[in-house]
Amino acid sequence: MKILVTGASGRVGRATVADLREHGHDVLGIDQAPSPDGPDGGPIVDLSDFGQVVETMSGVDDRLGGFDAVVHLGAVPAPGRKPNAAIFANNAVSGYNVLAAARMLGIDKVVWASSETVLGLPFETPPPYLPVDEEYTARPESTYSLGKAVEEEMARHFARWQPDASIIGLRFSNVLIDDDYARFDSWQDDPSARAWNLWGYIDHRDAAQAVRLAVEAGDRRGAEVFIVAADDTVMRRPSVELLTGALADLERRAPIEGRATLLSNAKARRELGFAPRYSWVDRVDG
Repeated sequence: MKILVTGASGRVGRATVADLREHGHDVLGIDQAPSPDGPDGGPIVDLSDFGQVVETMSGVDDRLGGFDAVVHLGAVPAPGRKPNAAIFANNAVSGYNVLAAARMLGIDKVVWASSETVLGLPFETPPPYLPVDEEYTARPESTYSLGKAVEEEMARHFARWQPDASIIGLRFSNVLIDDDYARFDSWQDDPSARAWNLWGYIDHRDAAQAVRLAVEAGDRRGAEVFIVAADDTVMRRPSVELLTGALADLERRAPIEGRATLLSNAKARRELGFAPRYSWVDRVDG
């Protein structure tokens, strides 16, 4: 397929561009930052400007236009990176612009970056049960997360307006690159340091795998969301030992064995064929 990737200079973006190309797709990456493709890469595009988004997706030269799918990863990536209103204005508007331009141009496949934060992070109010999954209503606790929840709601309505469309939101856990693994031993004696997201993470290469599988899921229609997390936690101790205080009293809807993730990736495994390949243990101890 010919695929446009926004946010191609980011952690997930760089890995996604590489993974899609390794699997035979024709990819053009765009971003507000210089493209990882180098001087011959895609244009620098302000995704909050609808005109720029439409022009990029519809074609301004022989490299643009004619896209079979759009992967939308371009966003302020976390709370605190900008003032709250600026985060919301950039992320929610950019999400609308991509969805609206895809609909206008008849592009039926959009894969976009939602976030684990819609699950209720930092879980100062405990989740309704464990492991957390996609079945309970979004619980944004920050302006960043509110923007992601708004994008998920927009996706549902765009899919309703465009019945042939497949709009898949990936609720990425904390995305890590190789340099991050050096820090893992620093919190092993203090589980509270990583309790804010139930000790979850995802390697950037596995995040890219999930993107590709979502793009290649050709028989899907409508709007869907999937948690994308590693199979394990960021801790060496068994996951049940991490469940203290209010977490210890929560309903458990699936067995929690060994160091199993508390951010369920079962839906992504079942429906997309997602299978994480990278564990921090292999990186640190291997």
